[in-house]
Amino acid sequence: MSSTILHVSEMTPAENAPHGAAQTTHPFLAGLGDRVRALRSRRGMTRKALSLAADVSERHLANLEYGVGNASILVLLQVAQALQCPLVELLGDVTTSSPEWLLIRELLEQCDEPTLRRVRIAVGELLGTGGAHGEGASERSSRIALVGLRGAGKSTLGAMLAEDLDFPFVELSREIEKFAGCSVSEIQGLYGQNAYRRYERRALEEAIQIYPEAVIATPGGIVSDPATFNLLLAHCTTIWLQATPEDHMQRVVAQGDMRPMRASTEAMEDLKNILAGRAAFYSKAEIALNTSEGTLETVFENLRKLVRKALAKEC
Repeated sequence: MSSTILHVSEMTPAENAPHGAAQTTHPFLAGLGDRVRALRSRRGMTRKALSLAADVSERHLANLEYGVGNASILVLLQVAQALQCPLVELLGDVTTSSPEWLLIRELLEQCDEPTLRRVRIAVGELLGTGGAHGEGASERSSRIALVGLRGAGKSTLGAMLAEDLDFPFVELSREIEKFAGCSVSEIQGLYGQNAYRRYERRALEEAIQIYPEAVIATPGGIVSDPATFNLLLAHCTTIWLQATPEDHMQRVVAQGDMRPMRASTEAMEDLKNILAGRAAFYSKAEIALNTSEGTLETVFENLRKLVRKALAKEC
């Protein structure tokens, strides 16, 4: 490894740190130093041995361990490799925060998706937070939650389905606005995404508490927060309404939102990227229905049959 990587300019000289000279240390760097030192001790390595294994000078390692070395990402990668641990363990990922976390992570590391799903459901049931209402479950929730990108048909089909089932229809975006006292765009503009996600979680929790039976149209980004999405999967029968990117775009425009047309090429590319990024989470829904295949009446009839079958109700 070249010296230009090892002796990076942003590393603070180490000689002051071991002698206890007063320095301002960022809490993250202090925590990073503690983790490096703890991992080195766990491996039974001296600083000199780690220096040789990582091809990083002892001075730089001392900086790192005392929390005064703002190391480059490549130096951290070298140290992680020498300690035989993932880089995230140095950075403080929660799944590395205790021996039990590490042992659980090791058990799951090589599992395939179906196995991980079964584990997630079992853990939810063990913790009393709910499992899931998918195949093999002893009962299904009578709360039907529709997930998918904006323009998939959640509001239109959701209202029709609620009427057919004689269930309340809950549009979660409207409930979020009630909690916040302003529109979704104002929440995001004034308070940011974190605040919006908190309102979203509260709105879902209240809907679950109030309605034993309901059709819930969820915001497209509900999968962005794992805790909220876990709650949804545990307490609702979930349906992914799919559509082609073109249909998503056309339906959004038909709703009166002309913003996508101002930069249609970029907007379509963004939409495809968002869909690709969320598809793996949407696919955790128990049922999937393509709303681009057929007329509204045909799609609704297919949805109606799927839901009634899922709830074991006679047509």
